[in-house]
Amino acid sequence: MLIYGPGGGSLRAGAALLEVDVPIETTPVLSGPRTAGPAPEADIVAVPFGPGRTPPAVPGTELPVPVDALLAQYEAKGEPGEVVEATALREGGLRRVLLYGVGDGSPGALRRAGAAVARRARRRESLSVVVPTKEDFGEDFGEGFGGSFEGDAEGATASLVEGALLASYSFSIGDGRPGKPVREIVFLGGDERELRRGEAVARATALARDLVNTPASVKTPAWLADQAKEVAAGAGLDVRVWAEPELGEFGGIRAVGQGSVNPPRLVQLSYTPENPRAHVVLAGKGITFDSGGLSLKPTEGMKTMKTDMAGGAAVIAAMSALADFEVPVRVTGLVACAENSISGSAQRPGDVIRQYGGRTVEVLNTDAEGRLVLADALAYADAVLDPDVVIDVATLTGAAKIALGPTIAALYSTDEALAAGLAGAGEASGERLWRMPLVDDYRAMLDSEVADLANVDRAMSGSAGSILAALFLREFAGGRPWAHLDIAGPARAGSDEGEITRGGTGFGVRLLLRYLAA
Repeated sequence: MLIYGPGGGSLRAGAALLEVDVPIETTPVLSGPRTAGPAPEADIVAVPFGPGRTPPAVPGTELPVPVDALLAQYEAKGEPGEVVEATALREGGLRRVLLYGVGDGSPGALRRAGAAVARRARRRESLSVVVPTKEDFGEDFGEGFGGSFEGDAEGATASLVEGALLASYSFSIGDGRPGKPVREIVFLGGDERELRRGEAVARATALARDLVNTPASVKTPAWLADQAKEVAAGAGLDVRVWAEPELGEFGGIRAVGQGSVNPPRLVQLSYTPENPRAHVVLAGKGITFDSGGLSLKPTEGMKTMKTDMAGGAAVIAAMSALADFEVPVRVTGLVACAENSISGSAQRPGDVIRQYGGRTVEVLNTDAEGRLVLADALAYADAVLDPDVVIDVATLTGAAKIALGPTIAALYSTDEALAAGLAGAGEASGERLWRMPLVDDYRAMLDSEVADLANVDRAMSGSAGSILAALFLREFAGGRPWAHLDIAGPARAGSDEGEITRGGTGFGVRLLLRYLAA
């Protein structure tokens, strides 16, 4: 089987070979001090401006009209994502100058700015981007929560690179691909370390997007486990994969996967730095396709279910970049992989299964399968791995998306410090979380007459669906500091917006890396 990874390649499904374009073809380059200006041959140069601030003077970008008058003509305000195009002379011809808004200089504003200029340079060989500094825009530029700058251009480079590369991401099978992204982006000024940091974040997020966007005809549990092995080999991680019959004790994973011709897997990735100060377990839902099982989804609800392993993809991708960020804690990643299918051997509503550790669960709805595979992973982590902190990530409930919309994930936690750390990491990384309540009074709704608990509200009322899913998972976390991220809304996008591209978004990778590296 051919392994497909973040560097591009092929996907094999049976005898059919699917050719897939490389997801990020754009290469970021740092080009010394900007006082030298862009290279003579550079035909597109992007220069920053902000609210009430005109673009800095950069050799080779002089315009034939007063810049203030030009911006006024277009009623440009300097907001992030805003681009005004003009033409300047260069040696041997003309060049396009993109005046790009940077807003308040926050990381989110700069990611959006980087995305905007990268999209304007599609189908070009090279784009030169002038990195903004406090010298240009004043001491308040980039200040506030999550502000970008510690020094001159420290932090600005990372945010611009991250936004530009993520906006350049694409996933295409066949010839119907839109205009190719710019091949090279040269950053004038900035910091080399920050450039590499931004690139590492973007490429890890792109890996998650690759995994999410891969068709389910290719993406079996075994295939996803093989991708994890490939990632482990490249990132220096230890890896273990359970397959049948080794999954004997993992009753939730086995029950969900038993209706499919593609058997389930459990993946464990391990990262251990020198003298780790704590141990964090990340558990990801890896449902490679979710038909709903015998509690069958309608057609519309099934169309995006190749993405139901987005939580597992986020865990694999975050693990891939831990060494790049010199994360000081030991991290174990668990991905519970199964395909929730229908057949004569599929689990039935009313079945009772035994999760890892011995607790029994009455399965009242086979479409509430993600919590069953995650329960095994959480119980195993508690019993065997002895973590200080447990975080699970899953596209778990439509209720979370209904409550919070398509860009914000639900955060549940039993620990205030953990919740605050994750929420802060989400805000700074642009992957926002909203704290939701664990309502103890609702726990009785999961009581079963025949098992230790049911997997859904026994009255099937449909109320508090996201809260009940979190309460179910809490039962298996062993009383440890635990957080649950329900990413059902932001894990997939219907259109391009800022650094987000249509399809799998890779949500969770950036916030997990920020949290773990803190």
